[in-house]
Amino acid sequence: MNQRPTRRYRTAGRSLRLFRSFLVEQTDPDRFYGDLADDTVALLSGYTELAGSTVLDVGAGPRQFAAAFDGAGARYVGLDVAVGDLAEAAAPDVVGVGERLPFADASLDCVMSSNVMEHVPRPGVVAREMVRVVRPGGLVFISYTAWASPWGGHETSPWHVLGGEYAARRYERGHGHPPKNRYGTTMFATRVGDGVRWARRQPDLVVEELSPRYHPDWARAVVEVPVLREVATWNLMMVLRRR
Repeated sequence: MNQRPTRRYRTAGRSLRLFRSFLVEQTDPDRFYGDLADDTVALLSGYTELAGSTVLDVGAGPRQFAAAFDGAGARYVGLDVAVGDLAEAAAPDVVGVGERLPFADASLDCVMSSNVMEHVPRPGVVAREMVRVVRPGGLVFISYTAWASPWGGHETSPWHVLGGEYAARRYERGHGHPPKNRYGTTMFATRVGDGVRWARRQPDLVVEELSPRYHPDWARAVVEVPVLREVATWNLMMVLRRR
């Protein structure tokens, strides 16, 4: 295991670069997803040796993720419910659902999900499946957007804070079509506190880190502050190791 270079990596400059990349998600998706994929590889490399390992991505990331992990020497396996309909989407290596992963117990070196848990109705079930298929000593990496954060409603933000249904109706009136992420169907009210409590209650996991994914390292303490963490964390990163 590497010696936590993620702390030196997660600077204010890195946060600024990611923010600038987020601003061009719609106009320059190659840049946005490429930066996000590279950042994910850098984060994981702080906790495990990727070269020669098998990494399962639950909710397969865009095609840039496969390229980034391949570049790090890992065998990247993307799983999704169906072939994506976006140009940026990668064709999944395995078609399946997170609630029933088609892999044997303790068969993978690393299992990750990036911005998936806010789109499933039972995130705890998916997380337990991820734990089941990772080997002892292997890594589970989960990150998700908090509902109460400024970007919690995704394309319906910031109006989601007034209610998911209201935000969806407002979006449809303004754009002439319903949002891709519909509250209660494909997007749910995930909370930072729920994830923190879940992680700390799992007897077969060691919590390596719970922190805001996109913030500088010095801001990690925000996840320990009830109420504030729901707004200020934006995206919770959970780094967990199987006992």
